Amino acid sequence: MRFCLCLLALSFAAVAADPQPSVTVRGKLTVHEGQPATLETTDHQTVTLDGDETTRKVLGDHRLNGFELQVKGHYTGAGRFQIDPTHTHSTLVNKDGHLKMVTYWCEVCSIRSYTPGPCVCCRDETTLDLRDPDQP
Repeated sequence: MRFCLCLLALSFAAVAADPQPSVTVRGKLTVHEGQPATLETTDHQTVTLDGDETTRKVLGDHRLNGFELQVKGHYTGAGRFQIDPTHTHSTLVNKDGHLKMVTYWCEVCSIRSYTPGPCVCCRDETTLDLRDPDQP
């Protein structure tokens, strides 16, 4: 009996360790004040986006409203899409036909950030700085 319980526990651990494979979704971002952002996909479906804390802050940045986005993650239900963690570069913006990573730059301190808002040093507002994903 104990052996069977161990095998059952290992089976559950193996299933839990094998997350859903990521899919890529493309579309136009719409930022909503105080509400989750949505993406109108290339096949004209509206998807509500969610992600980790950093991703949610980026999705709430009004400067990205209307941009073409490419996100990697998985569907969590009807019309809901969970974006993979930020460190996987799962959210990219299409600018002039090229995919760019969303970053923020402080001109005063020369500090790069991955969330919108004031600089961690001087507290001046950072500027949106779209960069090639392979740039340091």
